[in-house]
Amino acid sequence: MSEEKNLLEVSHLKQYFPVRQGFKTIPLKAVDDISFAIKPGETLGLVGESGCGKTTVGRTLLRLYQPTSGRIVFDGNVLFDSGEQYDESGQLIVGADGKPVLNKKVDVDMLPYRRQMQMVFQDPYSSLNPRMTVEDIIGEPLDVHKLYSNKKERREKILNLMELVGLNAEHAMRYAHEFSGGQRQRIGIARALAVNPKFIVCDEPVSALDVSIQAQVVNMFEELQDKLGVAYLFIAHDLLVVHHISDRIAVMYLGKMMEIAEADELNGNPIHPYTLSLLSAVPIPDPETARKSKRIVLEGDVPSPLKMPTGCPFRTRCKYATKKCAAEMPQLTDRGNGHFVACWNK
Repeated sequence: MSEEKNLLEVSHLKQYFPVRQGFKTIPLKAVDDISFAIKPGETLGLVGESGCGKTTVGRTLLRLYQPTSGRIVFDGNVLFDSGEQYDESGQLIVGADGKPVLNKKVDVDMLPYRRQMQMVFQDPYSSLNPRMTVEDIIGEPLDVHKLYSNKKERREKILNLMELVGLNAEHAMRYAHEFSGGQRQRIGIARALAVNPKFIVCDEPVSALDVSIQAQVVNMFEELQDKLGVAYLFIAHDLLVVHHISDRIAVMYLGKMMEIAEADELNGNPIHPYTLSLLSAVPIPDPETARKSKRIVLEGDVPSPLKMPTGCPFRTRCKYATKKCAAEMPQLTDRGNGHFVACWNK
């Protein structure tokens, strides 16, 4: 990959939610110390089973949730920095008093950045206001950011956006309930594109759609990326869809990042035991190959994020687990070709 500067850099991001249990409050560690970067015009696919923290990552990046700690840098601007310092091995630097050594905290107003960072939500049925026409739904970001000088220009922009995502001009005065799931998702995509963003979080944008419609929407995302040069964080649990659209893929488990690699590299050479299991569950269209392939079934249940196992969270279901896995969480290490894996034994 060319050494262009990153559009988005995320370092040691944590998102904990307080949960009351009896008389005490304990943290639910939805996202626990993850780091990654996205280049301009690139698609990073984020996969993992339900409840692993994928959606929380996307919402925290856009500051729909206030991050617990970590650092978010977008287009060279620090959006959030809790001030914690880490050494080269990724360990938190702690002072003599046992508390983290802190730099100055940064927490900027997000309104100027909303134009550059947008989100397409998972559920096209609940993310659109049923009382607003399609024209007003798509036009709302234009109103908020005052991106037109008169009503005529506003309507032209809205119709151009509708054409861009494959909707007809006569759809403009209709309401969301009059459309199919695929058409509603297109309305949501047009709304996200209205402010001409550089980066879009796509939160499982096709999981609520029929398979035939999924392909259309995924292809549309790719065409829009070619036209507009927008970067995506594409969240999904369908590995086939993610491999098709992504330049690189990151695998999450219980709030931790397990593996990051280029899409073809991850598919052809998975290293982490969890990634191997995920890929073995992908249906293979060729019956001969499907019969020869062996499904890797994981033992046990996913631990509760309220009672996380010590060390590596995957160790309770991993056949390679050792005492070292229980003692310490492995850091992501480069195994060559930009292939990063967090595992002591692979």
